[in-house]
Amino acid sequence: MTARAGYPVPAGTVRTEDVVLGSRFIATIGVAPAADAARQFIGAVRSGFPDATHNCWAYVAGPPGDTASIGMSDAGEPHGTAGRPMLDVLLHSGIGEIVAVVTRYFGGTKLGTGGLVRAYGGAVQHALAELQTIQRVERVMLAVEVGYADVARVRRLLEQVQADIIEERFGEAVRYRAAVPVSAVALFEAGVADISAGKARISRE
Repeated sequence: MTARAGYPVPAGTVRTEDVVLGSRFIATIGVAPAADAARQFIGAVRSGFPDATHNCWAYVAGPPGDTASIGMSDAGEPHGTAGRPMLDVLLHSGIGEIVAVVTRYFGGTKLGTGGLVRAYGGAVQHALAELQTIQRVERVMLAVEVGYADVARVRRLLEQVQADIIEERFGEAVRYRAAVPVSAVALFEAGVADISAGKARISRE
């Protein structure tokens, strides 16, 4: 598994609106950890604007710039004028696990191919400027069994590597289940071995 320090993802949903020659472009951006989540988000936004002229969308359901799980739709606009420029903005945003829907209410004036590309891409850029992000850190679930004499130092080590303790169980020994950042697994395993003089047991789940 490749270690990665993490990457920014949307902290929640943001919505902005632009008006271009009378047409309203409402951009809604949210988090999409997987393609299914992106499609659910798109469906929810579409349901919220059932009378819109178009609900165009794009998503990157993975790390920033990763094209392994992407999607886009012009949703009735001329080919390549909505979904593609939206996706291009997302791919170059430096933000992962992200989905965008731009809802258009036609204002009576046709924008032309170039105008549509600028309007849809610009709507996503506007929403990105308002978006709050959090850091997504890849983690590995570890099971750790240590003696009571080592508990305090193991807990400090878990805190130092910013692990999430899922379970702490007391028996003949103390057993932890913890989600440890991928980039800190080797450091954590070496630290536990040192603290326990090699007596602790660690396994990956």
